[in-house]
Amino acid sequence: MANLRDIRNRIDSIENTKQVTRAMKMVAAAKLRRAQERIFHARPYAYKLSELIAHLTDELEDAGHPLFVAPETDGVLLVVITADRGLAGAFNSNVIKTAEATIEERYTKERARGDLYLLCVGRKGHEHFERRGYQLVGDFRGVFDNLTFQLPQKIVEAAREGFEREIWSEVQVVYNEFKNTISQNRIVEPLLPLPEEQFLTPVMAEDAPPEQTSDHGVDYIFEPSARDIMDVLVPRFLNYQVWRALLESNAAEQGARMVAMDNATSNAEELRDELQLKYNRARQNAITMEILDISSGAEALSS
Repeated sequence: MANLRDIRNRIDSIENTKQVTRAMKMVAAAKLRRAQERIFHARPYAYKLSELIAHLTDELEDAGHPLFVAPETDGVLLVVITADRGLAGAFNSNVIKTAEATIEERYTKERARGDLYLLCVGRKGHEHFERRGYQLVGDFRGVFDNLTFQLPQKIVEAAREGFEREIWSEVQVVYNEFKNTISQNRIVEPLLPLPEEQFLTPVMAEDAPPEQTSDHGVDYIFEPSARDIMDVLVPRFLNYQVWRALLESNAAEQGARMVAMDNATSNAEELRDELQLKYNRARQNAITMEILDISSGAEALSS
């Protein structure tokens, strides 16, 4: 009977776990819908802003800006965007592995010299690289509970300050791009110096309308001057590119968590069914043994 109690307790525990994972799946699904709406509205504006910056740099000689020129220093900053929480499948580990692979492929010498810096957005990435002795810039943990436009402004301010002070000459952003509910693209996107050619993620390249495909043959008249326009557009461009990356990562996180919790719920149901079958068999054996004991006792009394 002790064995039956143990199995029954395990079944109850798994049932409770299933209720938790199912609730987490529903919460992630609700958050995903909101996150999708935000990113779907952000992508067209981000694309158009990037296209305009690329057009200005290609066509106008007086559209130069100091953020297009890398300072003469060997430092590098990686902005790594992860989540604040786990239970999202391989979402966080994919971004961390992409960042580590990028460091190994491109920035081994910079890390050995102490010229590699990381700005980690999200608790998981921050704690992972902190434990491994990387040089971290700022503390952006616990930011996804209340994601506002002030966050990318702070990130860009930190990245731009180090760039202008010639602490680092290159800034890259590593994040998960939301492709659909069950998959994400791992992106390493240049932020500083500003790329001379328009950078498109796989999803943005696929979703770009045909009429928007880099028509640099059009001759525009700018008022005021192109340089004045660039002075306004460049800060807005940087802030919005980081904002889009944060929204992409947030939507991808909710999709990954929804799928992970759905799989966990299915696994809990399968395990519960297996234990229920085991419980029924054990209970049947116990009843059979009791019947045998009663029959043996009755036979002994009659003889």
